[in-house]
Amino acid sequence: MGKSVGTASQERQGNSNMTTDHAEKSEDVKILHSMGYAQELARRMSGFSNFAISFSIICILAGGITSFPLAMGTGSGFEATIGWVIGGLFALVVAASLGQIGSAYPTAGGLYHWSSILGGRGWGWATAWINLLGLIFVVASVNVGVYLLFSGLVAGPILGLDTSTWGFWQQTTAVVIITVTQGLFNHLGIKTTTMLTDFSGYLILVVAVVLTLTFLIWGAHGFDLSRLTTFVNTTGDAGGGYVPTARTALVAFLIGLLYPLYTITGFDASAHTAEETHNARTAVPRGMIHAVLWSLVFGFVMAVSFVLASPDLVATAKDGGNAWFNLFNNLPAPTWLKDLLGICIVLANYLCALAGLTSTSRMIFAFSRDGGLPGSSLWKQVSPTWRTPVPAIWLGVVLSIAATLYSPAFAALAAGCALFLYVSYAMPVAAGLLAEGKTWTEFGPFRLGVWSKPFAIVTVLGVLVLMYAGIQPPFDILINYAIGLIILLVVLWFGIESRRFKGPPVGADIARRAAEIAAAEKAVGQTAS
Repeated sequence: MGKSVGTASQERQGNSNMTTDHAEKSEDVKILHSMGYAQELARRMSGFSNFAISFSIICILAGGITSFPLAMGTGSGFEATIGWVIGGLFALVVAASLGQIGSAYPTAGGLYHWSSILGGRGWGWATAWINLLGLIFVVASVNVGVYLLFSGLVAGPILGLDTSTWGFWQQTTAVVIITVTQGLFNHLGIKTTTMLTDFSGYLILVVAVVLTLTFLIWGAHGFDLSRLTTFVNTTGDAGGGYVPTARTALVAFLIGLLYPLYTITGFDASAHTAEETHNARTAVPRGMIHAVLWSLVFGFVMAVSFVLASPDLVATAKDGGNAWFNLFNNLPAPTWLKDLLGICIVLANYLCALAGLTSTSRMIFAFSRDGGLPGSSLWKQVSPTWRTPVPAIWLGVVLSIAATLYSPAFAALAAGCALFLYVSYAMPVAAGLLAEGKTWTEFGPFRLGVWSKPFAIVTVLGVLVLMYAGIQPPFDILINYAIGLIILLVVLWFGIESRRFKGPPVGADIARRAAEIAAAEKAVGQTAS
């Protein structure tokens, strides 16, 4: 009898969960329809998966390692730890500001869509191009990082290969192979991608903890905490020329903030996958904020372990781009442990860029369905078999590979990623600052309340500072990108796009799209919910 009652209770609970899931899905689709878009992508991501894709792109095992020399080459241990906290707290403010907007408008277009609604179609169009460039730099920089980490942690120490002669062509070949395989995983559906990014979320946490303990157990030298609080200007020769010429302490500190801000970026992936996430209005802001928060916490502890493990901070700074590799390779830890960590770090970086490609492809898809890109009729297509934006995925592959051909230096790619993404983050936030309480009256369940406008002001001012830091040597190649992009956007907008580009549907346009929405959903086998 007890067994029958238990079974019946479990069945009722299962039916209740199914009803709740269906209700959430129906509400998600209803909200999407109300903004004039069809449910073409498969809505299969849970709240954890939405968090995991942003956490995977942030990946403290990527920028937290590959950009460590930047911290040591600007402000030594202080920049790596206290600078990390300052940059991380700023990222948290930005994520909260974006989360409030994402809660109101949960679409794959994310930043572009928000800027269009809050600041006008021209502002949204410019946001889209800047965000797209930043996302391309994410995939490009991380995949160059995968190559550098593989050659430094696996090819030499584990496989015994001589990497001393490896250069541009080896890097380019590796990046092509890496990016194409990531394109294939994305092509095969959000279920495959979600499984990999969910795994990546756990992998990052476990490896970060083990790596931290390894540095503390086999490397720490007396736990001298003054190393964490003493700023030493290491620009120029003192930092191995990572920042080629000596700068003032203030400028050194600002350039060093690119260490945390390059790492803690890409969290807009939670927004770009909103149309594939259940209960998106709640899950998207939560995914972004939690991804930034836990990256801030675990990344700080990990950076502390690196600084404490240095036998000599002066010598570590002078190692320049090899600073972290020299620390790790000289640890007297068991070889098997270091080999395992090396393989896991490379894998985490690979999955980081895979998640970045997912985000990039959704941005391309969303912008194209509103006619924003040349060839939009192709890039907006969704495969009825895989329910993924296949053409957009492969365009993202090609563009990210191309970015590494012009900027083979990792430092420039990393700075470009941080610079262009944070500028694109500030644009909808700035528009929201001016529109809140006026034209922006529709909000989601996540609200900042009295903190909304102060957070927006901090976001805008902080990004202006970042823009200055992001074009300082050795990142001055980005000036060419920035000038070229500004000229291109001005010419295109006033020459063609201001008359052609209509932006996201608004008002009566949404109602007129009803037939198109039904046809688009039928084409991919989506039934009405």
